[in-house]
Formats: sequence, C-alpha cells, structure tokens
Amino acid sequence: MKKDTLLTHAGRDPRKYEGMVNMPVFRTSTVIFPSLEQYETREGDDFKSVRYGRHGTPTTFALEEAVAKMEGGYQAVAVPSGLAAIAAAISAFAKSGDHLLISDSVYAPTRNFCERQLRPNGVAVQYYDPLIGAGIEQLLQPDTRAIFCETPGSLTFEMQDIPAIARAAHARGLPVLADNTWGTPYFFRSFERGVDVSIHSATKYIAGHSDVMMGIIVTNDKHWLPVRKTVADYGYSVSPEDCYLALRGFRTIGVRMKQQMQNALQVARWLESRPEVKRVLYPALQGDPGYPIWKRDFDGAAALFSFVLNPVGGQAVAAFVNALELFSIGSSWGGYESLVTVARIEKYRTATEWNPGGPTLRLHIGLEDPDDLVADLERGLAKLRSV
Repeated sequence: MKKDTLLTHAGRDPRKYEGMVNMPVFRTSTVIFPSLEQYETREGDDFKSVRYGRHGTPTTFALEEAVAKMEGGYQAVAVPSGLAAIAAAISAFAKSGDHLLISDSVYAPTRNFCERQLRPNGVAVQYYDPLIGAGIEQLLQPDTRAIFCETPGSLTFEMQDIPAIARAAHARGLPVLADNTWGTPYFFRSFERGVDVSIHSATKYIAGHSDVMMGIIVTNDKHWLPVRKTVADYGYSVSPEDCYLALRGFRTIGVRMKQQMQNALQVARWLESRPEVKRVLYPALQGDPGYPIWKRDFDGAAALFSFVLNPVGGQAVAAFVNALELFSIGSSWGGYESLVTVARIEKYRTATEWNPGGPTLRLHIGLEDPDDLVADLERGLAKLRSV
C-alpha cells in the first residue's frame, strides 16, 4: 500500500471490534489468563501480546503498529514523552565503560540526559560535527557502542548524511539511533536509509494537536527486544486515551504536513527576501547547504525552521517577538498553531562553533493562512526596526 492508504488502514481491524471504525479505548491494569500454563509463559513472549496494563493494551498496540508500518520498521513501543523515548533508546545500548557518539546538534534535553545521567555513570559521551558524514569512521573506538543522530538538528537544521554514517557504523556492527521527529515516519523512512532505532516525540506531528505528551521508539528486528526490555525495566507506560488521541492525529499526518510544508516554504521564501534577515535555515530551500541530502533522502519537510537576523541587540529581538500576534511564544512544535522561540544555541555546542552572525529565531508554521503569517512577521520586523 502507498503511504496515504497505509495511514488510513494500518493499526485497525473493524471486524475484530463489532465493526467499529476506530480502535476502542481499552483501560486495564490486570489481565487474566485462562490457565496457569499460559500465565507462566507470558514472560517468554516479545511484548507483542497483552500481558499487563503497563506493557500496553490493544489501543497501544494499534498506534505502535501504525507508526512502525508507516516508517518501515519492525515494531514500535510508546512511552510517556519524546525525552523518555530518547533516554530509553540510548540506555538500551549504553553501560559503564562504553563510548557513545552523539551529534553536536541534538535537542538540548538529549544533551542534558547524556551529561547528567550517562557521563556520571561511566559512559564516555563524545559529540561530533553533524556534517561529518562518512568521516564518522575516524571517531569509532573499540568501546563505541552506538551512534546517535538527529537530522536535521531541530535548532540549526544541519542535514546529516545518514546512509554514510550507517555504512561506517554497520561495518563495525554498531547500531545507528536517530531522532526522526522532524522527518516523521511520513516524510523520512529512516530504516531504508540505514537507521536501526528511530525515535519520535509523538507529542509533535504524530499526535498533531498540542494535547498529548508521548514518545515512540521504532526498531528493526535485531534491536527490538533490547529496546523493549529497557522500556519495561524503566516502568514506562502510556494511557490508552493518549494512544487513542495520537492514533487519531496520526491518521491526518499526511494532509497536515503537506499543507504545513507549503505554508512554511512561502514564509521562508518571504523571509529570505527581507533586508533584516541574514539567512534562513531550512533544508527544503534550494539555497540551503542541506538541500541536496534532504532532496535525496526525504519525501517532504516539517514546517519547522530557523532564521538568523542581521546583528541587532536583545531589546530589538524581544520587540520583534513580543509584537507578533499569530505566532505564540512557546516550546514544542508539530501542532496546528504557529510558534516562535529565540534559539540560544551557543551555550550548547561543544564539538562545533555556532556563530551565524546574528540572533537566531526558530519558527513553527501552523495551519493558518500563510499570507496572514507573513503580515504578522512584517509587523514584528517593523517593531524591530523602530527599536
């Protein structure tokens, strides 16, 4: 099936549930078994069957099946947040004495987890230039256990050459983990590009309506049980109601993302034309350094990008942001609404230097009419100029 058909049909079978189009919400903690033999063998399965409420219900499994099929993975597991997905996925491959390679452009909480939890517990964390590509081979050590990617970086939008990194990793038998929240299972089929474990903040485009906190980890068959057992050991669980909402949002990810990409391109191109703007960081623009990799590997682009202003003071940046009416100030992205944040990246980079020549702001473009969003940004730039 093509992906839009798959979105409509994966993870549901109305024949099993009295003809109901949508998967019902199953609420339970205890699951009972018809015999002692079946009860005692439940621990030997691979977490695909109902065994206890914490490990999932048919509602949970429906969401996990739909996301895994869309991305081309073997199996998925839902966890309480995107950060929980990052922590569990990395922890499945990291123990004291191991060496991990982490992209220098990762989501700040990923770096916090590495610095606050992994490094103090004996894991050697090394950050690498996200543009390194096949050069990652030079950083591999005898005790390297995994490579973590984020493509593109969700603040600076460098595109990573995942196939080149995967070739180097797989030649040494190492797994490639990738935060695929920006690409989503709809726009980036990561397993076809060499990813072994794909991580999503389902809070964002998968749920799509800014009302669910959830993460999803998708794996290939080789790495399914190590990841799934780590999730079980952490005690992660998600509510069936949230799974129902995420699955409902996932059904429309295609139409939402295609429209939001179209809106984002219009806004990004307008920003490129503005004298106040030094540079727009969006791989879907032909002038972006990451455009060739994006065009080769992706079917589309998320509506999240950054832009760099020409040098101005903090007061002028604040005036610009505070003047906006349709762009709200807030964390996260991937919902239907437009958002703006100031990206203070300098304090996070260690392997590479971030010095773009002016303040960096990140926009998420929602489902509003792009002409209205442009008018809102024009209002903000007029305020910036006045200050």
